[in-house]
Amino acid sequence: MTNTPTTTRLLPVANSRQIRTYLRGTLRGWWPLLAAAVATLVLHSALNLAGPAMIGRITQAVVDRRGPGALTVPVLLLAAAVTTAAVTGWAATVLPARLVLPAAGRLREDAVAAAMVLPVDAVEAGGTGDLVSRVSGDVERVSAAASGALGDFAAATLTIATTLLGLAALDWRFAVAGLLAVPIQLHTLRWYLRTSGPLYAAGRTADGRRAAALLGAFGALPTLRALRLGASRRALVEAASAESMTYEFRATRAATRFYGRLNAAEFTGLSAILLVAYALVHSGTTDVGSATTAALFFVGLFDPVNTALGTFDSVQQASAGLARVVGVIMNAPSPGGRHAESSAMETFSPPTGQALTVSGVRHRYGNGPEVLRGVDLEVVAGHRVAIVGRTGSGKSTLATLIAGLRPPYEGSVVLGGTATSTLAVSRPNSARSIALVTQEHHLFLGTVADNLRLARREASARDVDAALAAVGATHWVEALPRGVDTVVGSGGTDLTARQIQQLALARVLLIDPDVVVLDEATAEAGSDAARTLDRAARAVTEGRTAVLVAHRLSQAADADLVMVIDDGRVVERGRPDDLIAAGGEYATLWNSWSRGRR
Repeated sequence: MTNTPTTTRLLPVANSRQIRTYLRGTLRGWWPLLAAAVATLVLHSALNLAGPAMIGRITQAVVDRRGPGALTVPVLLLAAAVTTAAVTGWAATVLPARLVLPAAGRLREDAVAAAMVLPVDAVEAGGTGDLVSRVSGDVERVSAAASGALGDFAAATLTIATTLLGLAALDWRFAVAGLLAVPIQLHTLRWYLRTSGPLYAAGRTADGRRAAALLGAFGALPTLRALRLGASRRALVEAASAESMTYEFRATRAATRFYGRLNAAEFTGLSAILLVAYALVHSGTTDVGSATTAALFFVGLFDPVNTALGTFDSVQQASAGLARVVGVIMNAPSPGGRHAESSAMETFSPPTGQALTVSGVRHRYGNGPEVLRGVDLEVVAGHRVAIVGRTGSGKSTLATLIAGLRPPYEGSVVLGGTATSTLAVSRPNSARSIALVTQEHHLFLGTVADNLRLARREASARDVDAALAAVGATHWVEALPRGVDTVVGSGGTDLTARQIQQLALARVLLIDPDVVVLDEATAEAGSDAARTLDRAARAVTEGRTAVLVAHRLSQAADADLVMVIDDGRVVERGRPDDLIAAGGEYATLWNSWSRGRR
């Protein structure tokens, strides 16, 4: 039985119109440099013809048995042409590089920036592997083509054009003879473009599936080991890899046939030129020098033609990659935006002091069942709302919708009249005012201060110390080898889960938002740690509008409003004491939790 990779709904791929739109915007203001680069390439290609032309004149002088003086001018011209060609060759390398390298750099920056604000649902649907393959492998292919292949392609094309003009200047029949290779080359190129384009596009998509399979396996490694599911997951990875390799092999076979046909075209063209040269020299229509020049001209076309058509291989791969990268950029909510927060803390930019309103919200993931079913919520500015419910009731999904990480499938979540999912796009220059903190925090390699300044780069040492003190982290940070300057994260000093959670809450204080959404952000086992994190959470939410997904019901005890969710629906809401007295679902949860504590 053959395993096939699971079909994944990947991120969108840009069409030709979107690619042209992006390139026009990227190259805006660079046209003078582009014109200078093209002019330099044309001059360099013309100078390359001087060598064969002077060699032809020298050959004719030798055939005519002229004196040494007849060689002086051709030799001097040849030396001047070689010297000038060296200068123009340098300029022809530098000018295109100054054009394409910044453009390639901007492509990478835009791709990474777009990935940072891409809707969470879109990333989760396609898998992070597809996104990683686009902002890494695809961008690398485009950068390599832009920095090398495109310049080589342009130079080779201009050399071909000027060489054909040189053949025509010698005798139009030489040009006609050389053009006999063109139908074979054009037919070969047409076949190759039709064959390789879809192969490279499908191959890059297969690479995305392979990356998604690999990251999925690595991310679930502990579970796979615990349940002994490694063999089945490995089979899926192998199937995805086999699919990717299949396209690589097919592309290699197509390239081999492509170059074989080009060799046939070269043989045809050179044979035709030699036959025409023999006939013209034999009839006295031209001399040996011109015939030699014509043959050398055509032989000089071998490398440019192979370079031009060979770089088409890189250009084809880069085109497939560019469509995938631009697909991310053009479909991101805020192309080119800059976000420096960790995945455990997403920030937005709404107006301040406004009520948060959730109206008729329904949500599902992809084509799955509804996770939320008609949720309504009004959060008054400055109030504290706790969301409680059993595991899987939809609490975390509601938290991400409120924070704007994803738009609801149906209904609306607005702050000050603006949907939270579009606040960062519609008001990119205003102060950040919504922060979401989850229980999945990330510690980045760097100092403690560096980790906190992810939230606010210009934070002073006093600001950092104040944030640490507010969340109760001062004592253990001072105990580190170098205090706030101690390197933590992978390869640095290890921190406990509680300490990492405290740093995440301290980041919120540096952001200083108006609205805080805590999604079980203090769900740390152990009573001492729980009390420490609860105090830190209260410091973060003090004086702010707060929405708490409560892991422990003690976190809901001092809330202004408690909302109980069950199976995606709101089944109760009210003040904590009133709900306990009512004896409903919240009272059942409270009594069960209280017995567990005892």
